[in-house]
Order: sequence, then structure tokens, then C-alpha cells
Amino acid sequence: MASRDPFSEPFGTLFSENFTTAVGVGAEYTYSGSVEPLRDLALSPATHALHYGSTCFEGLKAHRQQDGSVAIFRLDDHVARFRQSIEKLYLGVPDTDLIRKMITDAVASNAADCPDAPGSLYIRPTMIGTEPNIGAAATPSKTTLLYILNSPVGDYFAGGIRPLTLLVEGTTPRTTPQFGMVKSGANYVMALGVTLDAKRDHVADQVLFATNGDITETGASNFFLVNDNQLVTRNLDESFLHGVTRSSIITLAADLGYEVEERALSVDELVAWGADGGEVFLSGTAAVVAPVGTVIVEGDRVQVGDGQPGANTLKLREALTSIQVGAAEDTHGWMASV
Repeated sequence: MASRDPFSEPFGTLFSENFTTAVGVGAEYTYSGSVEPLRDLALSPATHALHYGSTCFEGLKAHRQQDGSVAIFRLDDHVARFRQSIEKLYLGVPDTDLIRKMITDAVASNAADCPDAPGSLYIRPTMIGTEPNIGAAATPSKTTLLYILNSPVGDYFAGGIRPLTLLVEGTTPRTTPQFGMVKSGANYVMALGVTLDAKRDHVADQVLFATNGDITETGASNFFLVNDNQLVTRNLDESFLHGVTRSSIITLAADLGYEVEERALSVDELVAWGADGGEVFLSGTAAVVAPVGTVIVEGDRVQVGDGQPGANTLKLREALTSIQVGAAEDTHGWMASV
């Protein structure tokens, strides 16, 4: 890694010196069992992924522990979600053990790059269909490349823990409903134009997608309401991402005595919740737990609570991050040593 500080660089723009790769033919993958120096990839101009979108990725993090070691948060859950994305693209699905080993090998080789909290080592497993065939629009790629990239990171949102502003988008969906749970680049680029418009026209940090008033998620994070007693989030379906951090927050909230509800959420309920002093936050591997201070609904800026990060939001964030860095007991077996 270059000697630049991950806290002063945009999230995901620094890269560790090593990565791991495996070449696949069908469901058979060849992995050398050793890390390689990070290099550019040589691809045919006819590569399937470049023409027909046969590519997906996963995102997870390794954290520096209080004893100086490095551990990966919810490794097996992320591997399972990655394999699900690969399967949805009809590419050859690697064995769980292979993906797990490639991730841990990459992280072990780059462990020195993992910054202390609140920084972390972001892990980006990536799959691309590599068959050189521009006539294969209706067939999956027979060959693939799997690789694991590492990136030392600070905060996802510039400025650290601060109240975010969300623009509520009620017309344009984030992605196609049947494909929203897949971590494919196409799902993110579909939200790009709306997000850029929101940042330019409203100085918003993110867009909250609520097609026909039905709240799902932002372009990169799951969405929560919380008060002193309740935690509420949208029930899962195929239209949005099944976040691992989302699952973690739900579990921790139950541990802390909150009544947890997974159900439909409307924009009207969101506005009423904030007006009644309730809190709103986002969750995700990159975002961790990010408080929301303002929502923009049909051009009106609506303050959430007192507009500042709420006590319950910060309590849940602390419960999560304390486990991630080894400051609290990992009673759920979420941390995997490297």
C-alpha cells in the first residue's frame, strides 16, 4: 500500500499490495494457494462481463483488534451472500471453502495495512465472466475470474459520524425488483443518476428509495427507525439488498431489549416518526451505522428529531463496533481470526 493515510483519502481509493485470484471453468476453480502482487487484469475486448454484465461482488471488512491482531466480521455470511449473487448470474459457483481461504489468505498477507478503529481493511471479492464471446447475450459465461481485493479505509461518509441528509425518491426505483438483492454493478449504476441529481440540487448525502411510498433502502445502505423502545426496518424481499450489517443490528437490538419489527414502511410514517422525536439511521458494511438528521420529501426539508445523531443510534453503533474490534464479547461468533 502507498504510505497515504486512509482517513484522508476517499473511501476505496487505496489498495493493498497483494491479492488472490482463481480461474474458473464451469464450477471448477484453480487457485494456486498463494497471494500475488496486485496487478492490472488482461481481458479480451470481447469479455462477456464487459458486454453482458456477468459480474458481481461482495463487501466485508477486517478489523484491527485491541490485542493487535486482525479479524474478519461475519465472514461466512458474506461468503454465502457472494455465492448467492454468483448463482443468480448463472456463473460457476465456487466452493465456500475456496472463497473463504482466498479471503483469509489475502487479508493475512495485507494485515499490516489494516488501520486502527475507526478504520478497517475493506475486502472486495469480485467475480467476472471472462468468456470472449459477443454472441452470448442469452447464455452465461463458461469461464470466470475470481479475485479478492483489499483496501484500507476510513469513514464511508466524509466528515465521520454526522447527521446525513436523505432525499426521498418516490418514483424511480433503485433497481429491478427481482434483482435488487444481488450485489451486481448494474444495481448501483441504476441509482447513480438520481443520487447525483440529489447531491447537486439538494446537497443530499444519499437517496432513500420509496417507490409509490414504499420505503426500501438507499443506494448503498439499509434503512432503520429507532426510538427508546423500538427498532423498525423494512421486511426483506428480492427488491433490495439483504444486508449483513442490517442482520447484525437487528440481533444486537434484540439483545439490548428493543422490540424489533420487520415490516412495510411508508414515507408518512417516516415523517411522523421524526416529528415525534424518533431517530433514523442507515446501516451497511461501508457505512456501519450512519445517523440521519434531515429527510427531503417532495422538496420540503424535514428535520428528524433534533437533527443530530440520536442516543439510540449511537448506542447500536457502539454495540456493533465494540464487537468488531474485540472490545466486547463476541457472543454470536461473528469474528473470524486471520
